[in-house]
Amino acid sequence: MENTESQKPYKLASREYKKENTIVEIPNNRGQVIRVGGSRIVTIAGPCAVESREQMLEVAAAVAASGAVMLRGGAYKPRTSPYSFQGLGEEGLKYLKEAGDKYGLPVVTEIVDSSLIPIMEKYVDVYQIGARNMQNFELLKKVGMLGKPVILKRGLSATIEDFLMAAEYLLASGTEKVILCERGIRTFEKATRNTLDLSAIPVLRGLTHLPIIVDPSHAVGIRDKIPPMGLASVAGGADGIIVEVHCHPEKALSDGPQALYPQQFDKLMHDIEALAPVLGKSIAHIRLQPLALSK
Repeated sequence: MENTESQKPYKLASREYKKENTIVEIPNNRGQVIRVGGSRIVTIAGPCAVESREQMLEVAAAVAASGAVMLRGGAYKPRTSPYSFQGLGEEGLKYLKEAGDKYGLPVVTEIVDSSLIPIMEKYVDVYQIGARNMQNFELLKKVGMLGKPVILKRGLSATIEDFLMAAEYLLASGTEKVILCERGIRTFEKATRNTLDLSAIPVLRGLTHLPIIVDPSHAVGIRDKIPPMGLASVAGGADGIIVEVHCHPEKALSDGPQALYPQQFDKLMHDIEALAPVLGKSIAHIRLQPLALSK
């Protein structure tokens, strides 16, 4: 039974408001519903940035074959340097959607400004709010009003309460489909890109009913360190992971050093498949063919 008298500053996100876990449902074009937050571990994979049609079709084929159930890729890229690759915009969205549809993968992409909603609406299945925009409250309100699934990434220096208050903006604006994403926080340590806060998974689990995924790619930033942290995330209770994969990372226009080769991603998926039963879970999979309609 839901309790509207939560004592937490984040009312709608709180376990006091809703005891049972929220499961975010995302349909694909093969008659399936991908459920984030249930008994199946969900994997989202793809390149940091959409670079070309050929690149997206190649990587979508690879990650789908290995067991990913959603396709990620950035069409609009908020970069630290104004001189870095900023994305292909709507052209990139078209490539992302075409590749996703071909392999039955709903598409996940970052929205950087609410003015882009009219362009993005026809292509995007899951909106991502990046770490830099976690406290862009006007953007959160506008995206929340769409009622679509949203992956909210934890800000670089955000406390867990800051994180949940940002989720509250989305929930209060109209969507119930919020997925929290731990992606590392900034600490004094420089051995990795960020410090992956795996303790956030069980802490969040106790505080909120929302599903929790982990992005080990942005957290660690070093290719060969990502698979063990992906496994650790699942072992820690995450509902899924979002991982960067590129068929030719040495040529990537964005974040090449932290993109897995397809064979590395394939091994990670086999390792998660082996680990899942220990946790009482299984892996979500995509149908090979669309569900045939009965005549």
